[in-house]
Amino acid sequence: MNCNSVDALCLVQSKKRGLSLEEKREKMLQIFYESQDFFLLKELEKMGPRKGVIAQSVKDVVQSLVDDDLVSKDKIGTSVYFWSLPSCAGNQLRNVYRKLDSDLQNSKNRHAQLVEQCQELKKGREESEERAEAVADLKAVEQQHNELKVELEKYRDNDPAAFEAMREAIVVAQASANRWTDNIFTLRHWCSNNFPEAKEQLENLYKEVGLTDDFDYLELVAPVPLKAVAE
Repeated sequence: MNCNSVDALCLVQSKKRGLSLEEKREKMLQIFYESQDFFLLKELEKMGPRKGVIAQSVKDVVQSLVDDDLVSKDKIGTSVYFWSLPSCAGNQLRNVYRKLDSDLQNSKNRHAQLVEQCQELKKGREESEERAEAVADLKAVEQQHNELKVELEKYRDNDPAAFEAMREAIVVAQASANRWTDNIFTLRHWCSNNFPEAKEQLENLYKEVGLTDDFDYLELVAPVPLKAVAE
């Protein structure tokens, strides 16, 4: 392949490569700076291709410039006009510079304050034998505290408050069971009175469902004293 062919290939490739967003923004700004005039969007869409910016992307590119305050936009009557002057862009850049410079100075001041606070906090905390012993004692106390918490958790089931709550729950359960026992006795009495001829069949049914001769109301045994549990 000769040099002319290489040059021709490079030329074709360069023509096919599209502009990046930043390049499109620069091209559109050139239109404003060179003319220093006001434009409608449809006028910009016609002028964009002359700078290599396709008409379909002109609207988004111009809007990005408006968002960055590099292009001004205003509605006059029913039309929306766009414009940008080199002096306006210069002022915008100067404003950005002043803000960044102010932020930098604030950051430096904050850094200086933090360094000063750090130095103050270090006072009295210099490495020494006394401080090392105090830190070791603190760690020992913390470890003992954690061990006691674990040990205390083992006796949680014997907590007097937990035992009292359990005893109250047992009382409620016993009362509920006895209410159902009373209902069963009432039902048996009703069946005996209304179906005396089926007494034998009813007795067999009662035994099948677990209603034996020793079926009766529940009684609580003497509760364990709280003092004994605590000990």
